[in-house]
Amino acid sequence: MKAKRRRYDGAFKAKVGLEALKGIKTVSQIAKEFEVHPVQVSQWKNQVMERLPAVFEGAGREVVDEELVAKLHEKIGQLSVENDFLKKKCRQLGL
Repeated sequence: MKAKRRRYDGAFKAKVGLEALKGIKTVSQIAKEFEVHPVQVSQWKNQVMERLPAVFEGAGREVVDEELVAKLHEKIGQLSVENDFLKKKCRQLGL
């Protein structure tokens, strides 16, 4: 049976990448501490270094916010419809 790959969330990857970026510990020490492969630590470190300037430039931030706002508006609409439906049914049932 083939083993499943472990998946890591963005916060974990950022934590490991920043730890590597600090340069206090070696990549091997960090890999052992967080139980990941040393190559993975190096890759996450490089990703942190590449994407860090975008945090201060604000580039791409508006796109993410617009997408989030659109998703939230969609969810609000769905919940409003469900809420109205449930209110109507409660009135019909005398609850």
